Amino acid sequence: MKRKNFDREQEEMLPLMDNYVSRKDWERACWRKMIKSEKMLQALTTPSERHNVVMRATATEALQSGKSYRQISKELGISLQTINSIKRAVDRNGYQSYFERSKKGGRKKQSNTKAITSIKPRREGRRQRTKYGIVYLP
Repeated sequence: MKRKNFDREQEEMLPLMDNYVSRKDWERACWRKMIKSEKMLQALTTPSERHNVVMRATATEALQSGKSYRQISKELGISLQTINSIKRAVDRNGYQSYFERSKKGGRKKQSNTKAITSIKPRREGRRQRTKYGIVYLP
């Protein structure tokens, strides 16, 4: 009887990293194993995360069937911006975190020096701009 229990535990365990050439291959194998095990997914995800995954999958199917963003938004109760993010993720073959997107460059902030110089000082003394803001020196 103990042997059957041991076999069941072995089936539910994730594969060992030593059996794979790269970490990415190992992660893919783990993901495939987790998807097959509802018990493991229930243990590792919150109800909110499961809800979000279902909504993303449903929105993806609706986009592929040709529904408009507004139709999908009304049916599923998700924002147009979320639908746009899902569409971009599908087009790019995966979601990217804000950190990953920031590494690629994107738009740079432009300093607005006119706004700083046009402000009149409220205090007496010489105005000095520092990294902490504007200070007034005697």
